[in-house]
Amino acid sequence: MGNISGTFNASKALFKPSLIKPQLTYSNFNELPIPLNNKIKAIVLDKDNCIAYPHETHIWEAYTDQWEKLKRVYPGKALLIVSNTAGSNDDKALKGSKIIETNTGVHVLRHSTKKPGCHQEIMQYFRDNKIAGKPDEIAVIGDRLFTDIMMANLMNSCGIWLKYGVVKSINPLMMFERFLSRFF
Repeated sequence: MGNISGTFNASKALFKPSLIKPQLTYSNFNELPIPLNNKIKAIVLDKDNCIAYPHETHIWEAYTDQWEKLKRVYPGKALLIVSNTAGSNDDKALKGSKIIETNTGVHVLRHSTKKPGCHQEIMQYFRDNKIAGKPDEIAVIGDRLFTDIMMANLMNSCGIWLKYGVVKSINPLMMFERFLSRFF
């Protein structure tokens, strides 16, 4: 199923390019400073190409030490995986999200609207779990400017862009995003 939210929201960047500008940029997950800063209480993580090889259900082997450190510093429900596959309406019977939760020890958000449109569901999750009450207490970590970083900016949260992720993608859209990043 396509990403109607992504397509609709991407057009907003034409009129407001700051929507796709990250607050912080790192090449990959292992470069993240942990803790991020004292203000951040909750972290949203994209899965594919950020913490896991695309379409895999476990943490990328080279990132396991950093992952365990992140889980110690942001325990329990302070971490949330938000994917446009696992936990979305495309995840039949939520099989993918359940496997990822088992393999990572982190909850996967169940959401009906794909990124960047699911920001209200994210805020509700953190409020319900008494983790973060304000958007600026949340960091969104992802490898896509038009979904992850745009969602962070729509939420007024901290957007952290992983420029290359697990693998340097040759996907034309991702190459275009890296080209656009030169103008930030």
